[in-house]
Amino acid sequence: MKKLIVTGANGFIGVHALHRLAGLGYEVHGIALEGEALKARSPEPGIIWHRLDLMDELQCARIFDEVRPELLLHLAWYTEHGKYWSSEKNLDWVRASLGMLGAFARSGGERAVMAGTCAEYDWGRVQQPCIEDVTPTEPRTLYGASKNGLRLISSAFCRQNGISLAWGRIFQPFGPYEPKLRLVPSVTVSLLRGQEARCSAGDQLRDFMHTPEVASALAALLHSRVEGAVNIASGRPVSIKDLVMMIARKLGHPELVRMGAIPAAKDDPPVLLADVRRLNDEVGWRPEGDLDAWLGRTIEWWRQTLPDG
Repeated sequence: MKKLIVTGANGFIGVHALHRLAGLGYEVHGIALEGEALKARSPEPGIIWHRLDLMDELQCARIFDEVRPELLLHLAWYTEHGKYWSSEKNLDWVRASLGMLGAFARSGGERAVMAGTCAEYDWGRVQQPCIEDVTPTEPRTLYGASKNGLRLISSAFCRQNGISLAWGRIFQPFGPYEPKLRLVPSVTVSLLRGQEARCSAGDQLRDFMHTPEVASALAALLHSRVEGAVNIASGRPVSIKDLVMMIARKLGHPELVRMGAIPAAKDDPPVLLADVRRLNDEVGWRPEGDLDAWLGRTIEWWRQTLPDG
């Protein structure tokens, strides 16, 4: 049984990835911060938890030397809503990620998948679906630049050390455990409480995917032999307005939606979509559900999770 370390295992994507990977027969080691409440059920067969700070180089080296994993899924990053785009903590995570990759190599690591982002693409020139190694990667934010820089350095390092590396560029995930200020939970929670949902005009086209599906795609990528950048997305465009109104109709409160009540974010691209041919044809992965079903499950999760019901 191959050993696998998952960083960011307690995040809103990582918690779903744990179950997928354990189901594939790996011995899964999840990393979470000391004192952090675990979202996943614990104890659970096939999943072993470790508490440590990945920013601590000694702790990081120690866990890789102890576990000696053949595989790595690196999801951990700074993601505080509204702040991560420009935070200098992105630079801290570049340094920590490179240190972790070095520890992985020294412990005999064989294959890694690292989480990238659609923010690596040049949003100023994105009019068609983004294609890996075709669409320019000229990020406009420190977050996107940090991820893209890490990709370039990690790719060279892994080639030099005989490690197989895939880079999963995640588009717009949503689902359980998502921070409440992001679009889908913000609208859902407001409407569940009978409050107005204030949004931009919502003409932007996006590619939204349920976090359990994102986790499934990343697990399939890790399990494959595909290398390089791979878009992690559904390949199904939807406008933000249509997404919001789908939520509103499911909750029976379309009259509470206020489209155009707030301005769109600065430099928000009108179109940000993914070409998913590599994911579909090379990795062999396709989503199991559709947006309507994913939104229904997400709404139900929030309904059961909110303290006021």
